[in-house]
Amino acid sequence: MFKKLLNKKLLKNQKGLTLIELLAVIVILAIIAAIAIPAIGNIISNSKDKALLSDAAGILAGAKIAIADGACGDPGQATVTCDKKVLEDVFDGELNDKDNVVYTKDKGYSITYENLKNIKNKSKFAVDTFKPGESTTITDKQLTKAMGNVDK
Repeated sequence: MFKKLLNKKLLKNQKGLTLIELLAVIVILAIIAAIAIPAIGNIISNSKDKALLSDAAGILAGAKIAIADGACGDPGQATVTCDKKVLEDVFDGELNDKDNVVYTKDKGYSITYENLKNIKNKSKFAVDTFKPGESTTITDKQLTKAMGNVDK
C-alpha cells in the first residue's frame, strides 16, 4: 500500500513535456524556419547586389578625380577614357581588362564594370536602359537612380 502511494506521488510530481507538446513545439519551429530562411537568403542576395553598385560608384568617383587631374588624358577633350591601368590607382578592388570610365561632354560619365553582370535582383535595380545582369555599362545618372532603389 505504501509503495502504491509512493508511486502515485512520484508520478504526480514528475514534470516534463508530453509527446503532443513536443510535437507542437517542433511544428512551430519548422514554420518559423520556413519563413525565416528565404527572407535571410533575399537579404544576403540584395546585399551582394548593393555592394556591386557601390563598387561601381566608387570606381566612378575615383575616375572623376583622375579625369579632372588629367591622369586619363586632356580633360578638355570631347571624350576622355580611364582604363584599367588608371582605375587601379583609384580603386582597391579587382578590375577586369574591359572595365573603364568614359567621359563625353554631351553625355557625361559612363562606367563599364564587368561585375555588374553578377547582379541577381534584376527588377529592383533596373533603371532606364540599364538592365542588371545583362548590361555592364551604366551612366552616372542611372547609377545614382539605381543606388536610390537600394532601400526600396
